[in-house]
Amino acid sequence: MPPGRLERVDEMRVRPLDVPAWSLAQVVQAVPGATASGEATVTGISLSTRDVVAGDLFAALPGATTHGVRFAAQALEAGAVAVLTDAEGAAELAEDVPRVVVDRPRARLAEFAADFYGRPSDRFTTIGVTGTQGKTTTTYLAEAALGESRAAVIGTIGTRITGRPAASSLTTPEAPALQALFAVMAEEQVAACAMEVSSHAIVQGRVDGFVLDAAVFLNLGRDHLDFHHDVESYFAAKAELFTPAHARRAVINLDDEHGRRLTGLTSLPVTTFSTEGAAADWRAVNLRAHRTGSVVTLVAPDGREVELSVPLAGAFNVSNAVAAVVALAGEGHDLQDLVDGIATARGVPGRMERVDAGQPFTAVVDYAHKPEAVEAVLRALRPVTAGRLIVVIGAGGDRDRGKRPLMGEVAARLADVLIVTDDNPRSEDPALIRAEVLAGAEGGAAQVLQVGDRREAIAAAVEQAATGDTVVVAGKGHERGQQVGDVVHPFDDREVLLELIGERA
Repeated sequence: MPPGRLERVDEMRVRPLDVPAWSLAQVVQAVPGATASGEATVTGISLSTRDVVAGDLFAALPGATTHGVRFAAQALEAGAVAVLTDAEGAAELAEDVPRVVVDRPRARLAEFAADFYGRPSDRFTTIGVTGTQGKTTTTYLAEAALGESRAAVIGTIGTRITGRPAASSLTTPEAPALQALFAVMAEEQVAACAMEVSSHAIVQGRVDGFVLDAAVFLNLGRDHLDFHHDVESYFAAKAELFTPAHARRAVINLDDEHGRRLTGLTSLPVTTFSTEGAAADWRAVNLRAHRTGSVVTLVAPDGREVELSVPLAGAFNVSNAVAAVVALAGEGHDLQDLVDGIATARGVPGRMERVDAGQPFTAVVDYAHKPEAVEAVLRALRPVTAGRLIVVIGAGGDRDRGKRPLMGEVAARLADVLIVTDDNPRSEDPALIRAEVLAGAEGGAAQVLQVGDRREAIAAAVEQAATGDTVVVAGKGHERGQQVGDVVHPFDDREVLLELIGERA
């Protein structure tokens, strides 16, 4: 299979085979303060009309701009048998619609969903990974550490259960979908699930209703400030995961300043790790980097040493691998087995993913779309690049504008050639987004070009790449579309890069 092309795998179901069946009276018993009217047998829960399965209880929740009851008729037509809502929503329903009514239904939903599916996450290890960058890679390395047949992953790229993809939306799914996936994992007898936990998910209660065995903190940089407004609020959201309501213990990166701060704030038992010489419980020392990865000596708290081979380039991926090992080893999984598993990792879609068609230069696609991530990728590739470092980058529309010039500055400082292009402009003017990135690139050492069309920008990088150069296409990683306005156009950086390299050859 050519690099950059995703393997087709049979999809895993997203609802358990052992279907619960609850009357509305049973639902009321499980939801404090709820009342019900009408009769129905509930066999599932959905929060989105896209996810409705016949027999579902549809959760019609109040939102920031509209009330979910607007979509109740659509959900009922799709097969929902009753509606969970508040008094405001109930007033909009037809009299004959079976319903469960409770104040603050969103706050009740996660706990109810966990009860409805029988607390499935109690039957395997749950690891929640949070941080500005590295969440996806860490969860995939945890999967490799355990072996696909024993693991599950939930995150940005989607959900995988015993190596098979399962349809899911959002980095961290809404509570009803999450608990249904946990129920499937329990039926498949996974040993552990490693899941990404976004700051949005924490704030919106998607990970309420159950307690993680371990919460992992990787790092914190500038991101999502369109949602959190400032870094302090962003950190506070992340820190909420490290409380007894959400986790039993904490695994924290002591190399990150916010990680060091978190160790003094959390009341959880803490295990620390470091790859940069900090006095942590677990330490990675004697790093030996090569073109496609690194080898380090991992020193356990008891002094035991094992060699950890990480088949992904960059010191930051060593840190991600150590985080996965430390989290799983702390839950009783064998250290040597974990290390052996990571050595076999096949990589992570769109994360430092190499695209190789026999060309005389290195080509890499990465999801880096934040200043710290761009810097980490370029610093990782510089030592293994004999020639020039050529980077293609843009910034997304309708997101934190403040990071755009910072990304331009980092790229112009660390690359030899910077090609500024469009990412996902969404509702914004692409030219204005590029201008903000270019403003940060002024004064940098790199040669700077502006090519708005993303395919043409990648073509410009490929055309000028010489033997020994490295071409990095950053920002979209695993994504398979480019959003312009309200339309998502098919576009996969990996596929486009592979095609253009082939055309050049």
